[in-house]
This record gives sequence, structure tokens and C-alpha cells, in this order.
Amino acid sequence: MKQIDASDFGVKSQQDITENLIKLLSYIKTVDGEKTITFENGTYYIDSEKCIKQMLYITNTTGDEEYAKHETPHLNTIAFYLKDISDLTIDGNNSVFIIEGKATNIALINSQNIIIKNLEIRHTHPDMHELKVVRKSVFSVDFEIDKDSLYEFQKGKMYFHGKDYRVPADKDAKFSWWIGLIRKETPDKVKRVTHPLVAKLKIKDLGNRKIRVFYPNTSRFKIGDCYYIYDVRRQFAGIFIDKSKNVTLQNIKQRFNYSLALVVQDSENLTIESVDFSPEKNSTRKLCSVADFIQLCMCRGKMTVKNSYFDGAGDDCLNVHGIHFKITEIKDNKIKVRFMHPQTHGFNPLRVADEIAFINPETMLETGRAVIKDSTLLNEQEILLTLENIDKAVVGDVIEDISACPDLDFINNTSTRIITRGLLITTRGKVNVENNHFISTTMSGILLSDDANNWYESGMCCDVTIKNNTFDYCGETPILIKPENKNHCGAVHKNIKIIGNTFNKYDGEAINIKSTDNVYIKDNKFLDDDYLVTKNCTQIRKN
Repeated sequence: MKQIDASDFGVKSQQDITENLIKLLSYIKTVDGEKTITFENGTYYIDSEKCIKQMLYITNTTGDEEYAKHETPHLNTIAFYLKDISDLTIDGNNSVFIIEGKATNIALINSQNIIIKNLEIRHTHPDMHELKVVRKSVFSVDFEIDKDSLYEFQKGKMYFHGKDYRVPADKDAKFSWWIGLIRKETPDKVKRVTHPLVAKLKIKDLGNRKIRVFYPNTSRFKIGDCYYIYDVRRQFAGIFIDKSKNVTLQNIKQRFNYSLALVVQDSENLTIESVDFSPEKNSTRKLCSVADFIQLCMCRGKMTVKNSYFDGAGDDCLNVHGIHFKITEIKDNKIKVRFMHPQTHGFNPLRVADEIAFINPETMLETGRAVIKDSTLLNEQEILLTLENIDKAVVGDVIEDISACPDLDFINNTSTRIITRGLLITTRGKVNVENNHFISTTMSGILLSDDANNWYESGMCCDVTIKNNTFDYCGETPILIKPENKNHCGAVHKNIKIIGNTFNKYDGEAINIKSTDNVYIKDNKFLDDDYLVTKNCTQIRKN
């Protein structure tokens, strides 16, 4: 085991470490065998202008058409860039790394046997801004702006600014339906609303971080409510893991992310333990991630998330899924398939020897299977597959790579202020969701989905246990099992156990199940006896 002290490479506390960090991580690629990088405990600064820039195609992030004219699609600024590395431990020694500017915090590419632990990542003046209602009248509202935000007025127009951005405070206000709102009386709940500056007449700077906004009507505002304005484009990621194997993230804190906090793509065997994705304790902000906290896409092996805390996401807490690729052409023993969602493309997770299933998008059921003999990425959108047989391939149907369906353990975690769902589960692997505390989700606490018409996220669930969890509040059905089949020709999901859970407050029924077979419901605590709704289901056993 080779021990490497980061300070020997000029990476020292209270300094801009950007260039020396690049040198250190480049050196690591030349070191064979097991090795550990240790940082002295302290605070380190990273400048986005000096960071490495690489093309990264990250699932569920910015689509090509979402980039501005001056931006290069998929060009990522990266603080910690790790590629083609094996047998490495990075120990931050509980240090804080502060990034100035927009960046992907960590990118781990084509690496294996990696442990990253004991570090905290923050961003200075992030492009997420809290407007708190401190006064209102019939025609005006006074907002207080959070202490992290920088803003200015120019020619009567208000702008938020920071390193790498300067945007009008009312940018896209007419079309911004994703704005976060946390009301004073329900501080743990966040929901999506329209922009607080939509329909404004003018804005006046009152000084001392306060502004007065004039409206034709102010009835939608309440004193003490907090609105969160942010760029929803998902241009970067917190931590991005791609084509890697045997990775552990332990005791990592991320205080802000310009997109999803963690994306794991086309990778195998991941352990996430004792991470904390939440705003700084002294921050007035109550949101810390623009989108999902964790996205697991086209992964394999075992995915484990345990003993962790998630607070303030602009989308799901965790989403595990594959991709439904649409068949666009069949010739000889080859099929051409296409990425269908604009935010996911540009990489090839379909491997030689993988088994694929042909799926009818109307019924979401299998029509046959085949094995991949060759797989070639033709362009950002299309993949050419050579198959052992194409007997069941139909143009317009989709394929699911059933070799890329990981097992998932989500155990002993707490999540709160989740603007959509707690868990979105769409995998054939064995799933265990146990001993978690879902404090607040605006939508369902757990959704078992599967669709080939919208996000194209696959696939069917075949073995899911939901046990001993507490749902304190869900804005919609806490456990929703809803494959997106248009025609019911048979069960899509099967083998679901819902045991020993506590449902404290929710809208509607506690459990809603569609097109699913073999569901076992036992020893749960509900608000009332009308807790279950089913449609096109068989073998529903209650005890």
C-alpha cells in the first residue's frame, strides 16, 4: 500500500489547490497497486476557471437543445477528475473543499476498486436563490434574499450573479413551473410552484438584502414563505461515476449540486454509506440539489445506500432504472436502436453477451429475448446491435438490457423536503427498502414505474421488499405501483412484499397497485381501513 500525502504536491489548506490537484490526480494514474491519498484536515479552494474540462454524456442531464449558443453541449468543468485508475482510496480527513463557479464536483470514469471518504464539498454563491416573504400588502410583497446570493440592479432590472453566471431574477418566469416553495407552517415540505416574480409590475431595491415587488394581486403569497429560484437545466452533476466497478462513497457531504447529486451510469457494485446531501447547517437555504439526489442508470451488480441523510432535492431522492431503446430499423441479424429521451444519449451501455428483452410499449410485456453479439455506438442517438436472433424484433417496439438490472439495498436512510418522489424503482433486480424514514415527499414515497413512452426508463420489478419504513407525509399515495402500460394484457410487476411499514399522513390511499401479481401486505399501520386500491392485479394477500 503506497501512502501519498496531498500536501507533498502543494495541495495545502487555505489555498487555491486547483492546478496542484490536477497534477496529483494525474500522478496517481502512474502508480500501480493499492494506494491512498490523504489530505491534511482543513479548508481547500477550487477555481472553476482552472479546472479540467471534458466531454461527459451524463444520463438525465441537459439535452442538446437546452444549451445556450455560446455553450458547448456536454462540456463539463470538473473539480476532481479521476479516469482509468484502480485500487485507490481518497481520504479527505474531514476536510472542506469549496468550489468557486459551476462544476461537476467529482467525475470517476472507467475505474475500479475506488474508495472516496471523509470530505465535504461546497459551492460559493451557488445559482440557487431563496426569496423569503417578510411583508405583504394588497399590491406589493417584500422579499428577503438569502445571504449566499449576490444580486444587483441595472437599469431597473434585477440580476443574480456569481462566478460563471449572471441571470435576470425573473428569467423564464412565465414558464418556470419547477420553483420550490416551503411554507412557514410546513417547514419540512417543499412543492413545485410558478415563479414568484411572474406577473410582477416592477421591483424596487430596499437595501439590506430586501426587495419590494409590485403585483396586480398578492393573494398567493404568505409571510414567512420561502421561494427557491434555480436553473433547472441539470448542466453538471455532483458526483458522476461512469463505466466503473467496485466503488465506495463514505462520509461524503455535498452541500449544493447544479444538477443531480450523484449519477452512477453503466457501472457495477456501488456502496454509499453515511453520506449527507443537505444544505450547510448555518445556511438559510433549504434546498441543496437542483434535481435528484441519486440516479442509478444501466448499472449492474449490487447497489447499496445505507445510513445516509438526504435533505432538499429538486427531484427524486433516488431513481434506479434502465433505458428502453426504441427499435428503428431491422436488417439481417442487426437492429438499430435509439435513445428516445433528449436528456439521455451519447454513451453505449449495451455490452456484448448481454441478454436483451423485446418489449411491447403498449403492454410493457416481453415478446422475446436475444443475446448481443456486437454493439456499436453510431452517433449520439443510435446504437447498432448484432444479435443471435431477431425473430421477435419489431420496429417501434423497445428493448431492455436485462443484464443491466442491479440489485438495490436502500437501508436506514432519512429523506426530507423531496419535491417529487422518495424512491423511483424500475429494475428487475432484487430490491430491499428497509428501516427508512421518509419525512416529506410532495409525490409518492415509493413509485414502482416502467415506461416506454415518456422518460423511457426500464424495466419491470420482479422482487421488491418494502419493510419497516415510516412515511410521515406524502403528498400522493405513499406506495404507488404503476407501470405505464396503455393496455393490460398481463401483469408487468410481480413479487412485491409490503411489511411492517407505518403510514402517518398521506393524501388518498396508502397503497395503489396496477397490473401487478403476487403482492403480500402484512403488519402495516394505516390511518384507516381504506388503504388499498388495486386494478388488474392478482394474488393480493393481506394479513
